[in-house]
Amino acid sequence: MTDALTLQGYFRSSAAWRVRIALNLKGLAHEHGFRHLRRGEQAMPDYLAKNPQGLVPVLEVPGQGVLAQSLAILEWLEETQPGAKLLPADPWGRARVRALAGIIACDIHPIQNLRVLQYLKRAMGQEQAAIDAFARHWITRGLTAFETRLAEAEAGAFCHGDAPGLADACLVPQLGNARRFGADLAPFPRILRVEAACAALPAFAKAAPEAQPDAE
Repeated sequence: MTDALTLQGYFRSSAAWRVRIALNLKGLAHEHGFRHLRRGEQAMPDYLAKNPQGLVPVLEVPGQGVLAQSLAILEWLEETQPGAKLLPADPWGRARVRALAGIIACDIHPIQNLRVLQYLKRAMGQEQAAIDAFARHWITRGLTAFETRLAEAEAGAFCHGDAPGLADACLVPQLGNARRFGADLAPFPRILRVEAACAALPAFAKAAPEAQPDAE
């Protein structure tokens, strides 16, 4: 029996990646469980008992239960755990950061996620080139909107002000996905500036896919 938080995830999952960033920003010790998405380990009965959706991540909280959905996990961490703040103090700032995070987590990520792209290939008979183009299209549209939002006065060195938070934890993993699909990031200088600021921080470096024990 352990009293530590346990994050069940996959090294390349951008949703798990954003939770790793948040845990690191908060300075929270945690253990890892691994579910290899391409081998279907997220569909095993023991995991479905934790998350009936069969998605990663889930956060196992001793004495309380299991949380699914990365944004809900990030909000719970913010509301219950000490350490760096993931959301600004003022209501307008919190709403702005949540809106930025939503561009990534609600609008871009779901339609370029593994299960969606596999369905396009297996059920719809699409060729890999068409599938990659589909992913790039939606990534580019979403990042275009995100870039425009970063031009607002509230932006600083990071997505909102001069400290990283919830929006940055969502943005950085999405850029990893964008590169995997060959998206052109040159039109997004503000986004790349934020990414560079994040990359200089240990919390982001420790959360990167290549730094995870299950990395391939």
